[in-house]
Amino acid sequence: MIRLLLVDDLVIFRQGLAALINLELDIEVVGEAGNGEEAILLAQTLRPDVILMDVRMPICNGVEATKVIHQRFPWIRIMVLTTFNEDEYICQSLQNGALGYILKSTPSQQLAATIRSLNRGFGQLDPAIALKVFARIPEPVVTPSSTLAVLEQFNHSELEILKHIGKGKSNREIAIDLHLSEGTVKNYVTNILTCLNLRDRLQVALWVAQHFTDSAPEI
Repeated sequence: MIRLLLVDDLVIFRQGLAALINLELDIEVVGEAGNGEEAILLAQTLRPDVILMDVRMPICNGVEATKVIHQRFPWIRIMVLTTFNEDEYICQSLQNGALGYILKSTPSQQLAATIRSLNRGFGQLDPAIALKVFARIPEPVVTPSSTLAVLEQFNHSELEILKHIGKGKSNREIAIDLHLSEGTVKNYVTNILTCLNLRDRLQVALWVAQHFTDSAPEI
């Protein structure tokens, strides 16, 4: 059972979302907070697996609460769920330890799937948010030769999967495109994470965006 903490200053939204999520057999809403300060306290007492965190809240906003909770309880997965897609909130939340950033307009079934994915340690970005994140990535600081040295660790299938992850595709989409099983793709992704010493597929996507520009070597 995935233990979930909801953090949002709108009581009606929290209650409605809790009612929808509690319909899922493997997810339980164990607490609700109306601001970042309450979220920090409940994270300590309830020890949830996943937190859905709003951004703009009184007393303590979601960006600051994410930073504190990630520092104190790094095993808790935090996902920003908000109506705001401003670049400042996005980047600060991800830098402070959030594993995902999606919008409140996300359908409930997709949100439940995202919670499960987050609980397994995989990052999740709304497609519109992903474009903003990639657009802000600085020019690569590595040389083509050092990038090639890293790529030598991978076989042909892993290189193809690396390219697809860079495009934001899910394991299922990659499996269909490459005519592989999802289990095989998952195993390849695990090896890619290990070789690159990265935490999740979101970081892999950012790595690809950083290291492969028009002047960089092809995958």
